[in-house]
Amino acid sequence: MTMSSALPASQLYQPCDSEKLPFLTTADLADLGEMIGQMRAMDAVRFGAGIRHEGYNIFALGPSGLGKRTMVHQFLEKKASGEPGPDDWCYVNNFAQPHIPRALRLPSGRGTALRAQMDQLIDYLESAIPALFESDEYRDKIGAIQEEFSKQQEQALGELEKQAHEQETVLMRTPGGFAFAPTRFHEIMPPDEYDKLPEKERKQIEEKIAGLQEQLEKILRRLPQWHKERTEHIKQLNRDTILSAVEHAMNEVRMAFSDLPQVLSYLDVVQLDVIDHADDFRKQEEQVAPGIAVLTAHEDFRRYQVNVLVSNGRHGGAPIVSEDNPTYSNLVGRVEHMSQLGALVTDFTLIKPGALHRANGGYLLLDVRKVLMQPFAWEGLKRALKSREIHIESLGQAYSLISTVSLEPEPIPLNAKIVLFGDRMFYYLLQEYDPEFGELFKVAADFEERIERNADTHLLYARMVATLVRQESLLPFDRGAVARVIEHGARRIGDGERLSTHMGSVKDLLREADYWAREEGRNVVKAVDVQRSIDTQIRRQDRLRDRLHEEILRNTLMISTDGAVTGQVNGLSVLELGGFAFAQPTRITATARLGEGELLNIEREVKLSGAIHSKGVLILSSFLASRYAKNQPMALSASLVFEQSYGMVDGDSASMAELCALLSRLADVPIRQSLAMTGSVNQLGQAQAIGAVNEKIEDFFDICKARGLNGEHGVLIPAANVKHLMLRHDVVDAVESDSFHVYAYDDVDQAISLLTGVEAGVAQDGRYPDGSINARVAIQIAEFAELMKAFSKREGSRSKDGKDVG
Repeated sequence: MTMSSALPASQLYQPCDSEKLPFLTTADLADLGEMIGQMRAMDAVRFGAGIRHEGYNIFALGPSGLGKRTMVHQFLEKKASGEPGPDDWCYVNNFAQPHIPRALRLPSGRGTALRAQMDQLIDYLESAIPALFESDEYRDKIGAIQEEFSKQQEQALGELEKQAHEQETVLMRTPGGFAFAPTRFHEIMPPDEYDKLPEKERKQIEEKIAGLQEQLEKILRRLPQWHKERTEHIKQLNRDTILSAVEHAMNEVRMAFSDLPQVLSYLDVVQLDVIDHADDFRKQEEQVAPGIAVLTAHEDFRRYQVNVLVSNGRHGGAPIVSEDNPTYSNLVGRVEHMSQLGALVTDFTLIKPGALHRANGGYLLLDVRKVLMQPFAWEGLKRALKSREIHIESLGQAYSLISTVSLEPEPIPLNAKIVLFGDRMFYYLLQEYDPEFGELFKVAADFEERIERNADTHLLYARMVATLVRQESLLPFDRGAVARVIEHGARRIGDGERLSTHMGSVKDLLREADYWAREEGRNVVKAVDVQRSIDTQIRRQDRLRDRLHEEILRNTLMISTDGAVTGQVNGLSVLELGGFAFAQPTRITATARLGEGELLNIEREVKLSGAIHSKGVLILSSFLASRYAKNQPMALSASLVFEQSYGMVDGDSASMAELCALLSRLADVPIRQSLAMTGSVNQLGQAQAIGAVNEKIEDFFDICKARGLNGEHGVLIPAANVKHLMLRHDVVDAVESDSFHVYAYDDVDQAISLLTGVEAGVAQDGRYPDGSINARVAIQIAEFAELMKAFSKREGSRSKDGKDVG
C-alpha cells in the first residue's frame, strides 16, 4: 500500500475561464426564454396544465428560491393568453327562496352589462311608476272604479228606501249605522205618538220594519264583496298600469340577453315581482323621515340588484390568480353581514368571491405551507376539487358557532387548475398521510437544485445572468464578473462539477455586486465587485464562527495544531445557522482497555448522539471485530468522545476520525495534530463521501493560518469528495506554496498512514508487516484476548475451588 500524496492546487478549485466566454458584457447576450436545468419539471408543468381530466393538478416541489413560481407563472401566462376567457358568474335574488341565492352564468364580460342594465331599469322604474300613478288618466280610471262602486251601493240602498217609503217607513243614516223609523203623512212619527197607537197597528209596523231590516242586512252583507271587487279592480288597474311601463323597460333588457335563457327566466321573475310590489315604488316618497326613506328604498330595491361575483371581460385569456393569504374564506368565498337596527343581516349582494371563483376557468397558484397553516383551508380546497363545485359556507354556520341569519348560495361549478408550491417534505408527507392528496394532485413537477457544469451550461448560465440583470435593471456584468458568478454557483452547491440553480441567491449576488460597482463609480460590474459581494455576505453572518475561532486561538476550546498525540485526532463538524454553514474543529479522543468487546460511545450514553452518529460508531466497531478478531474474542473495551461538545452530535462524517483515534490508541502510535480529517467509514474500512467539505477545509485552514502555517498543516478528505472541491483562493494559494495540504484517501489504511506517518501494512499470509499500524493493533488485541482467557481461566478455577470447599 502506498501512502496518499497531497492534492495539487489544480484539483482544489475548478475555475471558469472568462476568456472562453463569447461576449464582453451581459448586454451582448440574448435573454434566456426558460430557466436552465428544469426540463423535467417544466415538462411536468406543461403536461399538467394541458391535460383536462379530473385530479391532474400540479405540485411544484423543491426548495424555496429556485424560481419555481416565476417559471410556472411565465409559462402559464403564455398558455393562458391563447385560451378563451372564462364565463362571468353572478348571484341574483331567489324570489321564491331568498336564503338560497341563484347563480347565473354569463359569457365573459356580460355579467357587468347585466348589472348595469338592471341598475338602469330600477332607476327608471323608481321615477316612472310614481309618475304613472300621478297621471290624470290613472286618476280618471280610479275615479270611475270608485264611482261605479258608490253607484252600486247607492242603487241598492235607494231601492230599499223606496220600498220603505211605500210602507210608510223611512231609512235613516246615523253615525252608528242604518235605522228604520215609522212615518205618518211622510213625517217621522214621534215615540210618544207611536206608543199611543193601538197594539195591532204597532205590531203591523214592527213586522214591516223587520222585513225591511232583513233586506238591509242582505245589502250590508254584500258590501264587503263589493269592496273586494273594487279593490281587485284597482289592483288590476295598477297591474295594467305598471305592466305597460315595466314590460316596455324589461323588453329592452330582454333584447340584450335574448341568447341567454337563464337570464330571460330571471327577468320574467323580476317582472312579476316588480308588479306584485308596485307599492314599494309608490311609497318611497311617502316616508316621513328622510333617513328612513333612503334606507327603506335602498332595502326594497336591493333584491333587484345583480351581484357580479367574477367578471373576466377586461382581461383576455384565462385568469392566473396567486393567493398569498389562503384562508378558508379567501379560497372559497364568504357571506358578509351588515348591522341594521342593532342586528346583523345579510342578503345575496353581500356574497364575496374567493380565489377559486377568480381562478375559475384558469389557474390558481398557492403556497402549500400557507394553505396548511390556515384552519380548514386545506380541507375546503380538497372538498372543492373533489366535488368540482365551490360551496360558499361560513365556518361559523358549518360548525353552529353563530346563530345569525345566513345564506346558502347555489354552488358554482369549478373548472380550475391548481398549482401548489412547496418543499419536497410537504409533498412526501402529504403523499404518505393524506389519502386524498394523490387523487387530487397527480402531477409532480420536481425542480432541480443543480445542473451539470460544462462549457454549454456556462454559456446558458451567462445568459441567465444577463436575463436577471435586465429584469432587475442592473448594470451590465463583464465576462470576468459572470465567470465569478458561475464559480460561486458551483461553490454554493458544493460541487466543482455542478452549478446551483437557486435563483434567489443568484439575484441577491447580482444586486449586491451592482451596488458595489455603483459605489465605485463604475458603469460595468467586474469580478472584484462580485467577490466583494460574496465576502460581505459572509461577513454579515460569521460572527458566531469568529467567536468560536477566537476561543480556539485563546485555548479555551482545546484544538492542537502541532505535535503528535496518541488516541487523539482533530475532527471537523459543521454547523448551519440561518442559511450560513461553517465548520468547527473538534477534538476526538479514544481510550482502550481489557474488556468484553464493548465500544462505548459517550455521546450516545448521555443521549447527545443522533441516530446516524450512533450508526457510524457501530459500523467502526464491526470493522474492528471483522479485521482483528476473526478467530478470537474481542476482549476490548474502548470509549470514544467528542471533547468539549455540549450539544447534539449527529451524522457519520467523523466516523473515520473516531476509528483512526482508536487505532492510534491500540497501536500506541501518535497522530499528527497538524492535520484534521473528515470522512465516513463503512464496514470494509472504505472511505465514504461527506458534506460541506469546502467549509471544513477552510475553517481548519483559518485556525492554522492564525497560528502560523509551517508546511505541516493539512486536512484529510475522502477521495470521493475531490470533485466537490471549490476552495477559497487563499487556501489554493497556500497549497500551491506548500504551506498547507489537502490529502485524499480511499480507506482507513491510507488515512491512518497519513495521520501517523507509519505504514498501515497489508496482510500477507494472514500476517501484517512488523511495526505497521495493523500489526501493532492486531498484537494488542491478541494480548487482550490472552489476558481475558487467562483471567477467565483463573476466575473459573476460583469458582471451582469455592464449590469444593462448600
